[in-house]
Amino acid sequence: MASSAEQMASSFNFGAFAKATELKKRLWFTLGALIVYRLGTYIPIPGIDPIIIDDIFSQQAGGILGVFDAFAGGALSRMSIFALNVIPYISAAIIMQLMTAISPSIEQLKKEGESGRKKINQYTRYLTVLLAVIQAYGLSAGLEGISTSQGPAVADPGMFFRLSTVITIVGGTMFLLWLGEQITARGVGNGISLIIFAGIVANLPTAFASTLELGRTGALSALFIIGFLVFAVAVITFIVFFERAQRRIIVQYPKRQVGNRMFGGESSHIPLKLHPSGVIPIIFATSILLTPVSIAGFSGGGGEGTLGLITAWIGRGQPLFFLLFALLIIFFSFFYTAIVFNPEETADNLKKNGGFVPGIRPGKNTAEFFDYVLTRLTVIGTTYLVVVALLPEILITRFSVPFFFGGTSLLIVVVVALDTVAQIQSHLLAHQYEGLIRKAKLKGRRG
Repeated sequence: MASSAEQMASSFNFGAFAKATELKKRLWFTLGALIVYRLGTYIPIPGIDPIIIDDIFSQQAGGILGVFDAFAGGALSRMSIFALNVIPYISAAIIMQLMTAISPSIEQLKKEGESGRKKINQYTRYLTVLLAVIQAYGLSAGLEGISTSQGPAVADPGMFFRLSTVITIVGGTMFLLWLGEQITARGVGNGISLIIFAGIVANLPTAFASTLELGRTGALSALFIIGFLVFAVAVITFIVFFERAQRRIIVQYPKRQVGNRMFGGESSHIPLKLHPSGVIPIIFATSILLTPVSIAGFSGGGGEGTLGLITAWIGRGQPLFFLLFALLIIFFSFFYTAIVFNPEETADNLKKNGGFVPGIRPGKNTAEFFDYVLTRLTVIGTTYLVVVALLPEILITRFSVPFFFGGTSLLIVVVVALDTVAQIQSHLLAHQYEGLIRKAKLKGRRG
């Protein structure tokens, strides 16, 4: 006899999708929210000369500012109200994650469950506002110092311009944060991730067109373009394989007698992803590298002094940039994995429920086994992240291929797409499960 899961899988089709009214509402809401975000990237900050800004970005399109602009969905190059995108929130989340490991009080909040999580989220929002104010003020001050042969970037510099710019950009960032939370609650997928996803995807047609233009002008050979596209497909396949790969730890539950009946004795498993941290380390690493170099870029780029040294040493394509990028990915991979999965807590929960890993004694030995397996998986997953992030970056630096074909962008796009599709499937399965229950109840009444 087919199980409920098998019945749901067999009936998993477009007809089921058409009947899932709640899911369609969530999808329409998500689409509408992302459209609002994309429209906002075209609303400029008052007092900016767009021609001057466009000239600046055309000169630094392949640099670190181009990377920042890619994550912002082109909002930075247009100096829109969403110029900072959700970068301040990501930075605040990084700081709060670090504080969780450092501060006992914040760690205690994390253990309090839903109420503690809400307090941590509130602290993250406050910190986001503070970081957004600092970054927005630095951006406004940097804009006042930018001028080309065509004139200054700011028509009327001064304190009023700085104040209005800070208020506008901070308001735009907090609106995006609110929009991301609404997508998570009322739509499909993670709102913040989808906003970054939409920003990168929106620029893919332009990137593809510019690559073809390089081929037309002879800057890149047709054979190289075909080879690079094949390479991009291979990278996507590689990412999908690693994202879906699991290490399943078998868990056995003993039989127990209640009255005259026997219960338990079933076997289950704990699925561990090949890299439990997901795309978080690469987003965190990119965010940290973007902030100082972007400030340097808006303050004169490769000028003299400290900012000039930052641009020279940590600029995109520099050896130190690759080294720091790799080290930050490694650090956040291990750090985030340690926060997400607690071997001792998992082992204790198994012991309380009577479960055990075959061949491993419950308690401390099980925790050590989990830690051993997780460490090996994290090493493999971290190596995969570093390879995917750095190899395409080296090709981009060497052959001037648009950033949007880089490993970081492809990884974010593929991972977010897979997670969103998984959530859609979960909603469909839940809908079909409810349908099966209703059918079973009707059959029971007839019988």
